[in-house]
Amino acid sequence: EQSGQASVYQQQQEQYVGPYVLITPNETRRSQLQQSKSSFAQKELDDLERWKEEHRPGPIQLVPQRLGGKESEAQARQKQQMMLMQSKYQQKHKREEYVKAKKAAEEAEILKKKAIQREKAEILEAKKRQQEMQRREMFLENQY
Repeated sequence: EQSGQASVYQQQQEQYVGPYVLITPNETRRSQLQQSKSSFAQKELDDLERWKEEHRPGPIQLVPQRLGGKESEAQARQKQQMMLMQSKYQQKHKREEYVKAKKAAEEAEILKKKAIQREKAEILEAKKRQQEMQRREMFLENQY
């Protein structure tokens, strides 16, 4: 074993670069490695091609059908035109409904706020009446 390693080592050239030793690669071994790598890559590519060939989908067989219904092209175009016109009106109607709903929601919110303020005003008015009654009672007690 050592003689084999020594012969490989002798084929390589040593270069002294400062404190380091630079050993050049063994050209025969390097070419063998590259050949084995390329053969491995080729084998992989062949396997991939074989797999693709084995898993290729087969031909599709569909029963011919008549498509498009029973109406003519002119009728279909007229129907499309009517649908387009109706869709424009539907969009306009939808927008109007949205605006109405938004206004109704705003109006409900305003009415709710008014009701809250009305309750607050009634409570304040009741307090004022209560205070006025207490003042009258105090005044009447002080008179006697």
